[in-house]
Amino acid sequence: MWLSPEEVLLANALWITERANPFFLLQRRRGHGKGGGLTGLLVGTLDVVLDSSARVAPYRILHQTQDSQIYWAVACGSNRQEITSHWEWLENNLLQTLAIFDSEEDITTFVKGKIHGIIAEENKNRQPQGEEDPGKFKEAELKMRKQFGMPEVEKLVNYYSCSYWKGRVPRQGWLYLTVNHLCFYSFLLGKEVTLIVQWVDITQLEKNATLLFPECIKVSTRDSELYFSMFVSINETFKLMEQLANIAMRQLFDNKSFTDDMLLPKPSKPLKNISALKRDLDARAKNEWYRATFRLPKDERLDGHTDCTLWTPFNKIHILGQMFVSNNYICFASKAEEACHLIIPLREVTIVEKADSSSILPSPLSISTRSKMTFLFANLKDRDFLVQRISDFLQRTPSKQTCSDIGQKKSIGDHASEEMSPNSPPADSPASPLNNQPVNFCTDEVPTASQGLLKLFGTNSEESSGIKWAKETMKEESWNIHFFEYGRGMCMYRTAKTRELVQKGIPESLRGELWLLFSGAWNEMATHPGYYSDLVKQSMGKYSLATEEIERDLHRSMPEHPAFQNELGIAALRRVLTAYAFRNPTIGYCQAMNIVTSVLLLYCNEEEAFWLLVALCERMLPDYYNTRVVGALVDQGIFEELTRDCLPQLSEKMQDLGVISSISLSWFLTLFLSVMPFESAVVVVDCFFYEGIKVILQVSLAILDANMDKLLNCCDEGEAMTVLGR
Repeated sequence: MWLSPEEVLLANALWITERANPFFLLQRRRGHGKGGGLTGLLVGTLDVVLDSSARVAPYRILHQTQDSQIYWAVACGSNRQEITSHWEWLENNLLQTLAIFDSEEDITTFVKGKIHGIIAEENKNRQPQGEEDPGKFKEAELKMRKQFGMPEVEKLVNYYSCSYWKGRVPRQGWLYLTVNHLCFYSFLLGKEVTLIVQWVDITQLEKNATLLFPECIKVSTRDSELYFSMFVSINETFKLMEQLANIAMRQLFDNKSFTDDMLLPKPSKPLKNISALKRDLDARAKNEWYRATFRLPKDERLDGHTDCTLWTPFNKIHILGQMFVSNNYICFASKAEEACHLIIPLREVTIVEKADSSSILPSPLSISTRSKMTFLFANLKDRDFLVQRISDFLQRTPSKQTCSDIGQKKSIGDHASEEMSPNSPPADSPASPLNNQPVNFCTDEVPTASQGLLKLFGTNSEESSGIKWAKETMKEESWNIHFFEYGRGMCMYRTAKTRELVQKGIPESLRGELWLLFSGAWNEMATHPGYYSDLVKQSMGKYSLATEEIERDLHRSMPEHPAFQNELGIAALRRVLTAYAFRNPTIGYCQAMNIVTSVLLLYCNEEEAFWLLVALCERMLPDYYNTRVVGALVDQGIFEELTRDCLPQLSEKMQDLGVISSISLSWFLTLFLSVMPFESAVVVVDCFFYEGIKVILQVSLAILDANMDKLLNCCDEGEAMTVLGR
């Protein structure tokens, strides 16, 4: 444990120095451990007969300077592991820093200040559990308001002991993180330092290393760069700083989802003593990760998670990972990346039972679904509590009849098998078109596209129908084998093999089904029956700026495709875009939505295309499709940074030409659908629905890399745009 620095006059009496450096000594008490002779035996006997309150810890760390005869005890330990961890922290964080001080008195003052800060921070985290706002935290909040002149409404989230580097000399003090500000205060060596930085003024946060210290946090603003180091837990501090900076940005962009996410359920058991606001921020971060990882609806709240193993029948082994439970889903993610992901909607669960006690598996749990799939988990901690929790959620799940993932009519897999089987003619053959009359579910007057327009109108591909059909048949066969081994529908096992098949391009007959699954749109559609048809009825005849813009762009959406040279395709596109604008007036309609939606309608019916558009605009590409396209601009900045890292020579050239910002915006907003040949772009969309925005960034970098030589030889922006346009 760390000790408030105490003066030690005789450093070597009864102690053996085991490790030393110019500023610290690690010592072991004589008589502890092996050897020690008669002196060690006497000291050991003395320590044994003393009462527990007077006993001396067998290990300690002393601080001393070269010319001083005074030593200061700064840490002690009951075992070697404890004292070694303290020693390593001092060596990694203080040793190089202390070498820059000119005065030995300043060195000792700095060390004492740092140790006092560490002890105070550890005590802050050792408050009794269950206290919402302990005295120490209130005291720190009052001190923060007084030192920085903050108003009552400014809430402190947490505070940390650290050092701020001003020039070449560190200033030991306290870092205060509030809802709107990053503040630092230090009064050491007779000098006072006060810093106040708004989160919205911060342009970059980095956790990196320098010559002076192995780990530090760099805070960049428009005017300066600030360095903070010597944290007790740098990862915790950096994570919280990232959260607060992101929240400040979202508030700046008037993102309403921030206030929605802050309304989180209170924990059922007391947590370690941290501020209520920080606890809410941690819960919000976990929820965002959970929803993004498993593509769940934005109102889903994570209830808890636990380590476990999952039996995977496709390779006959138990995979180590974590189970996540929320109000409506049970999910699993393997520890090994891409080994296995699993999503089980509670609406599909039929049986949850503890497996036979005679089973060789420790704490097994079996979950069965309507689609006749059974999932076997094991090595679960608190299995009884987990089963009860899942049962509680199941009781709250609506009891209405729901579609099974596979094996029942009207499932998302059925329309695929109806659209195309290995023996059926190609979708673009002359024998297929408009025999099936579209089902009218909105009104008695307006027909709707009850299936993908590609099935009704075929394709305008120049590729030979026979060659294309052979390719599609091979892809279908690969997916059929995959479904047989890994399951089909929402509860399928998602593995590296799934990713490989997606990258080769999803067959046209399965594209709509798998887009719905991988994007999570199927979950929202299954839990909101009739929602789309109601929106269409409500929005019909309503006029707004959005509807005017939609009408203007309808005939610009894939005008070369036969599906949009026909009133049925145009009307379907109009209804989907208008319904979405009516659902989300904050976004309404944005250019590029028409291009993406028209492609969705080729492979999905109207309702499916609508829910894919919801997933795209509200979860997968948030803040992309609005008047300021903020999300796209943020990712464009990330793309420029990635270009600097991966293609530094080309990045400098592209910046000089001013091309990156022009090209990447259209690439991101349309998912390459407006700039690539259709057959290639739609495979990019396949990968996007499976892996998210990182695919768009990877493809963008690959395009620049493939054209690097030509781009480096370009003389102006027009020439570069021509190269990339090809």
